[in-house]
Amino acid sequence: MVLVAPDSFKGTFSAREVARAIADGLREGGLDAEELPIGDGGEGTMDALVATLGGELHKRKVSDPLGRPITASFAVLPDGRAVVEMAQASGLALVRENERDAWAASTRGTGELIVAAVEAGANEVLVTVGGSATTDGGAGAVGILEEAGVKPKLEVLCDVRTVFEDAPRVFGPQKGADARMIKRLERRLDEFAAEAPRDPRGVRMTGAAGGLSGGLYAYMGAKLAPGAAYVLDTIGFDERMRDARFVVTGEGRLDSQTLAGKAPGEVATRCRQSGVACHAVVGRNEMDDFEIRLLDLASVNESKTKAKLRKTGLDLAKLAR
Repeated sequence: MVLVAPDSFKGTFSAREVARAIADGLREGGLDAEELPIGDGGEGTMDALVATLGGELHKRKVSDPLGRPITASFAVLPDGRAVVEMAQASGLALVRENERDAWAASTRGTGELIVAAVEAGANEVLVTVGGSATTDGGAGAVGILEEAGVKPKLEVLCDVRTVFEDAPRVFGPQKGADARMIKRLERRLDEFAAEAPRDPRGVRMTGAAGGLSGGLYAYMGAKLAPGAAYVLDTIGFDERMRDARFVVTGEGRLDSQTLAGKAPGEVATRCRQSGVACHAVVGRNEMDDFEIRLLDLASVNESKTKAKLRKTGLDLAKLAR
């Protein structure tokens, strides 16, 4: 059996679609394949959890990053926990490139989804963060939660290890911030942190999603967890991986961030530790040979279409046989 455990190709294919295409190619080549879509706390994590654990999706009208109405989803898992994916309401993909406004973009919609999940009866809310359009430190979400008078048990699944005060410098440019704006954002986050019941500055993972993780940690008592490790543990990856002939993982872009907490990096590390070969199928490879050796990847294959993903699965099956 081959285990196919990719993350989403963000903005192109869901993790479920990627897994299906690669697995179809492997099966065409005569190998059994198990599809196990994964996530790291960023976009697609909710879908990956529901695909394996089951659950029910709920839709609500909330605010997008610029305050416009949008319909977004959250999930309620069979055990009563809810999953709120911040990219559904506050994601970078929701604003066009010429609309990006790092100062104005707010996490208000994510807060509205959390409130909706609590109103739906959730006993705990998993907030998956990553892929945000925002750098408000979670102020928008915190404000909505305080207005609603709810303080649910929160666990935040983070896709990066960045600390709170570094969020503007590390992520601001992709959200439309120039050097001058980055300094303004840093001052705003510093003031927000200084007023909090507990200080998020210097704490790993508090900078995820423009500091949303840090705001929920500082004001709402949220627990922070590495998203990739949490997801893999929750869906039983290790047991499946050890039973596999080899593993195929992947994501839209393989780069230095893959080494800093992204799901394929966590998959490759666990495979290396267990002596199981791991192949990567990606939309674009921006890693150098040294970084690939660090992950001990058996191969890296670029595949930008479903037909190419399937062909890559077939090629891997032929090599294995």
